[in-house]
Amino acid sequence: MANLEFRNNEAGFRYEALEGGELVSQIDYTVDGDVMTFTHTGTPPQHRGRQLADKLTRWALDDVRARGRKIVPLCPFTASFVSQHSPDYDDIVVQRLH
Repeated sequence: MANLEFRNNEAGFRYEALEGGELVSQIDYTVDGDVMTFTHTGTPPQHRGRQLADKLTRWALDDVRARGRKIVPLCPFTASFVSQHSPDYDDIVVQRLH
C-alpha cells in the first residue's frame, strides 16, 4: 500500500484513492457554496477488505476542513464514519442524516 495516493478530482466531483495509478476507492460529492454533500462511497470488489474507504474518508474530511468547508454526510458510509469518529469531525458537519 506504499503506492496509495489520495486526491480531490474537482472536475469529476469525487475524492479518489489510487494505487499504482488505478482507482481503488472513491467518494462522490456535490458542492453548494462552501458545503459539500458526500453522496456515495465505493470500492471495487477486488480492493475491498483493506480499509481503503476508511483511509480515503479520513483524508477527504481532513481536506474539507483544510479548505474551510463543511459537509453533509448523505452517504451511509460517510455518516457512519463521522458518527464512529465523533467528535473528531463534528466541527465540519452541518447536517446529520444518520
